[in-house]
Amino acid sequence: MEGYYGTYALVGLVLLVASAFVAVAFVGGRLLRPSVPTHEKLTTYECGVDPVGVGWAQVHIRYYLYAYLYVIFAVDAIYLFPWATVFDAPGFGATTLVEMFVFVGFLATGLLYAWRKGVLAWT
Repeated sequence: MEGYYGTYALVGLVLLVASAFVAVAFVGGRLLRPSVPTHEKLTTYECGVDPVGVGWAQVHIRYYLYAYLYVIFAVDAIYLFPWATVFDAPGFGATTLVEMFVFVGFLATGLLYAWRKGVLAWT
């Protein structure tokens, strides 16, 4: 398959074969699996315990604060890896070091604020 349209035809052929493979896998799975639905099989599974009550449960707000703080510091930690690669490059040493101290200062300020507000106290 040469030329401009040949490459598109090749991509289309690969997509067609992939779609056919997925369709054959799903149809084969449906034909080969046993299907005997019972009341127990259709019940919601909750770690081996029979479900009791309604599915609505309230969660204390402090757990959301823990999750929020984790996401903030985990995402901020991602920025440390590119900084480490740029810090090694010639000519960027002092500038990137100052920028990282400013960045870590913001993180420390946020952590100090959370600590002073009592968010980090596990009760």
